[in-house]
Amino acid sequence: MAKQVNVGLIGYSFMGKAHSHAYKDMSFFFPEAAAVPVMKALCGRNKNNVKAAAAAFGWEGIETDWKKLIRRDDIDLIDVSTPGDSHAEIAIASAEAGKHVFCEKPLANNLAEARAMAAAVKKAKVKSMVAYNYRRVPAVALARQLIDEGRIGKIYHWRAVYLQDWIMDPNFPLVWRLQKEKAGSGPHGDLNAHIIDLARYLVGDIAEVTGMEETFIKERPLVEDINAALGASSGKSRKKGKVTVDDATLFLARFENGAIGSFEATRFAGGRRNGNWFEINGSKGSIAFNLEKMNELQYYNREDEAHIQGFREIIVNEGGAHPYMSHWWPPGHIIGWEHTFVHEVFDLMQAIAGKNKNLHPDFEEGVKDQAVLEAVSESIKNRSWVKVNEV
Repeated sequence: MAKQVNVGLIGYSFMGKAHSHAYKDMSFFFPEAAAVPVMKALCGRNKNNVKAAAAAFGWEGIETDWKKLIRRDDIDLIDVSTPGDSHAEIAIASAEAGKHVFCEKPLANNLAEARAMAAAVKKAKVKSMVAYNYRRVPAVALARQLIDEGRIGKIYHWRAVYLQDWIMDPNFPLVWRLQKEKAGSGPHGDLNAHIIDLARYLVGDIAEVTGMEETFIKERPLVEDINAALGASSGKSRKKGKVTVDDATLFLARFENGAIGSFEATRFAGGRRNGNWFEINGSKGSIAFNLEKMNELQYYNREDEAHIQGFREIIVNEGGAHPYMSHWWPPGHIIGWEHTFVHEVFDLMQAIAGKNKNLHPDFEEGVKDQAVLEAVSESIKNRSWVKVNEV
């Protein structure tokens, strides 16, 4: 009989909904799981809102105080899906209470907090995981497999962009993601964090970086109430506040294995709703991926005969051949973004049950991603190259 893991989720907005969906569906599509999540309690500050969300998402009960939640004896796993400024406090307290911790990315708002979080889970000997869900896109997992099999040879280049456009309207309100004290950074921590983690997953650790950033709209209307933050042009306050994060951050990198890379994250790429794509070039071939076509992987093998050389499109939905896909639909039936969270929860449950000894990315890997983010910020401030291991 599968082990039951009682979950307490803190946060019920965008990521809270995505995580709730994953907890609800995981055991249905992964019946062989050695542990199954039980949706015990949803936590949020507004009682009426969290109560409504819990009913809609399928949670057994609610809490309005996260400290009370982590003290409960019937909670095994704490899921931290809150803004970055609360990650460290909640995660460290959860670990000290003996709870496993699943935390949204980036791990923290700064490197010191991330290191403290990693130390706390290590000391408590609990499982930890950072929610870099794009590692669990089947096409990305296949890219890792092809690289491990040596199919693109020695890696020379990594280039990646993560492009969005949701704050281009100057009247978009000053939501928490535009405030450094809450979010830590703008698209750098929100979007570059994802492609940094993918780069480390697929290419290797990053040795040094140099970057640049820009904030295009310096002031925005203040949010009068939470509803004003929900519409792209609904902030009507006459007062404005200062935007304290970046609108775009670009950087170059040298990897420890000798490869070089470029990274770009912006929320000012008109028409790009969620344009996360990367290309990797090696001595034997290349791989390219676009999240907006997430069931496809582009693969080029320069060892093919000349008359058939070219990028081939691999549709990643063969159950017996492609990672995770045997749990979904027959070949030709694609999956979506939300399924990556189901894959995360499955891998997390297996680790908690003792079936997966090498759960990644754990908090120690989250620290490595955070170190790159911080090194880029340091390089921007100093207008120089910065070694990641020196931040």
